[in-house]
Amino acid sequence: MSNEALSHLSTELGAPPPAALGRLTENQLTYLASALSKERESRAAGLGEAAEAALALVPALARGPVRRILFK
Repeated sequence: MSNEALSHLSTELGAPPPAALGRLTENQLTYLASALSKERESRAAGLGEAAEAALALVPALARGPVRRILFK
């Protein structure tokens, strides 16, 4: 197992990985880190879409200023 794969996984988790993950192969660790990254991107995209949909409820003249306030 490489330290690079553990380091990448640690970055994705935002914390040191649990010791039990030390038994995984380098390919498994890389796959897990990749899956976490893709899920994070998917959730961020979903939140962006939800925010844009919510802005549709704001009157048209106020959307620009509200968007600037919310998404600095």
